[in-house]
Amino acid sequence: MVRKTKAEAEQTRRKIIDAARCVFHECGVSRTSLEKIARVAGVTRGAVYWHFENKAELFFAMREDSLAVLDEVDVYLDLPDIPNPIDGIEQSLQTFFHIIDEHAEVRQVFEIMTLRCEYVDEFSQLLQKVNKPRMDFLAQLIASYQRAADKGYLRPGLDPAGVAHDTLSFTVGLLNNWLSSQPGTLLRLKVQDMIHQHLALRRP
Repeated sequence: MVRKTKAEAEQTRRKIIDAARCVFHECGVSRTSLEKIARVAGVTRGAVYWHFENKAELFFAMREDSLAVLDEVDVYLDLPDIPNPIDGIEQSLQTFFHIIDEHAEVRQVFEIMTLRCEYVDEFSQLLQKVNKPRMDFLAQLIASYQRAADKGYLRPGLDPAGVAHDTLSFTVGLLNNWLSSQPGTLLRLKVQDMIHQHLALRRP
């Protein structure tokens, strides 16, 4: 048997992840088998198991691979060039939804995670990992709103932690509604305005 090079192995892994994303999106996670993913990827079932122990591990790898582009969203939450932390939060949310709109792969992954996956059985242990970026984002929001309060940019009387939780809930709800809507609908067209208005309520 010819031993594959590292580059060939990575190419096979890439094909499997891409196939998984497409099949998960089309069929739903619970109705997808590793055999089906192997057929779509054009590889053997053994190749899938060589790279991934089970479907849950493949699911998480797909998520991590496709969402790496979102790292730039967090940059605005602690950018020295933005004096007002609330401006940074607004830029972060605007960038997030711009990426969702422009990157089909990222959009598909979010649709899979929110609309096409049940976190039960082998996937129940993944829920904490899937939610970790959300909790990290919450911690960054709390820190950003606290800096805004310290600098006088947060409306007096507002609690930074409470406002951060509210912004997280707003973002998650807006994302779910956005994913459930169709391109060109009023909700998608008004996302930028909705984000701007949400943050305006927190300014003095």
